[in-house]
Amino acid sequence: MTTYPMTRLRRTRATAWSRAMHREVLVTPADLIWPLFVTEGEGVEDPILSLPGVSRWSVDGIVARAREAVALGIPCLALFPNTQPDRRSEDGKEALNPDNLMCRAIKAIKQTCGDDIGVLTDVALDPYTSHGQDGLIDDEGYVLNDQTVEMLVGQSLNQAAAGADIIAPSDMMDGRIGAIREALEGAGHINVQIMSYAAKYASAFYGPFRDAVGSRGLLKGNKKTYQMDPANAEEALREVEMDLAEGADSVMVKPGLPYLDIACRVKQTFGVPVFAYQVSGEYAMIEAAVAAGAADRDAMVLETLVAFKRAGCSGVLTYHAAHAARLMGA
Repeated sequence: MTTYPMTRLRRTRATAWSRAMHREVLVTPADLIWPLFVTEGEGVEDPILSLPGVSRWSVDGIVARAREAVALGIPCLALFPNTQPDRRSEDGKEALNPDNLMCRAIKAIKQTCGDDIGVLTDVALDPYTSHGQDGLIDDEGYVLNDQTVEMLVGQSLNQAAAGADIIAPSDMMDGRIGAIREALEGAGHINVQIMSYAAKYASAFYGPFRDAVGSRGLLKGNKKTYQMDPANAEEALREVEMDLAEGADSVMVKPGLPYLDIACRVKQTFGVPVFAYQVSGEYAMIEAAVAAGAADRDAMVLETLVAFKRAGCSGVLTYHAAHAARLMGA
C-alpha cells in the first residue's frame, strides 16, 4: 500500500503538461452527435424560447448546419421534425409519407454532404400524432404496442429509403427493434444501423424538447406506461439485453446526467457502444445557470461531456455540440 510522503498524488497535478499526460478521459468532436429541429419553409430560423440558443431550421438551414458540423469534425446529426398541425392525425400517418419533412431533410443533407456526415433519425409517432403520444392509442388512451410497432417499421423503412444512416427508435415499444431490423434486412438496408433508445425514462427533463417539436400542448395523459420508471435500474439492463438480442448496433440512455449510473452499468455489463442524450432540460438548466451568472458555460459544457465519457459512453447527443466542438478546436 502506498503511503505519504513517498507517494504524493498531487505531484502529477502540479503542471498543465503533466495533467494532460495523466488525463484518463479525452473528449473530441468525434464523440458528439448534434440534435437539430427541422421545420417547414425556406430561410427559416425559429428560436425556441425554452431552449435559449437553439432554433428550428427549415431544410436549407439544416443543410447549412450539416456543413458546419462537417467543418467542426462532428460526425453525426440527429434530426427531429416540427410537424405542422394540419399534418398530424390520430394515427400519425404522416410518418409514412416519403415526402415528409424528415425525409426531405435527410435527402438534402445527403445530396449536399454525402458520407461526410451521418444522419440519425428519430423513430416514434409523437411528432406526427394529434394526441402527442409515441404510438397509436385505444379508446381509453392506452398506447397500443403491436399496432404501433407496425407503424414504426413503416416509418423506419421510409427514413432508410430517404438515406438515413442510423435509425433511432425512441418509442419504447416492446419488440420494435427486432421487427425493424428484420424489415431493414428484408429491404436490403443491411448497413443501416439501429441505435436503440433502450433505457428511456419517463423523465421531467423533456419539457423544452416537446416545445421544439410542437407536442407539449397536444399531449394527452403521460408516457409512463411505456417509458421507464426513474426508480428502476435492473429493468434498464433487461431492456438493453433484449434490444441487443433483437439487433441493435448501439444503445442509448436518456436522459443523461441524472442517469450516469445506468450508462456505466450498461457499459460494464454488455461492453457495447453506449450513447447518452443530454436532453433539453439538462441543456436549459446549464443555460439558466449561465444567464443567472452562477456558472461558466464553457467550463460546464466540457465538464459534463467528460462525465459522460468517464461513465463509459461512446458518445453524447447534446445541443451544445457545435459550441463544444469549437472549444475543443480552440
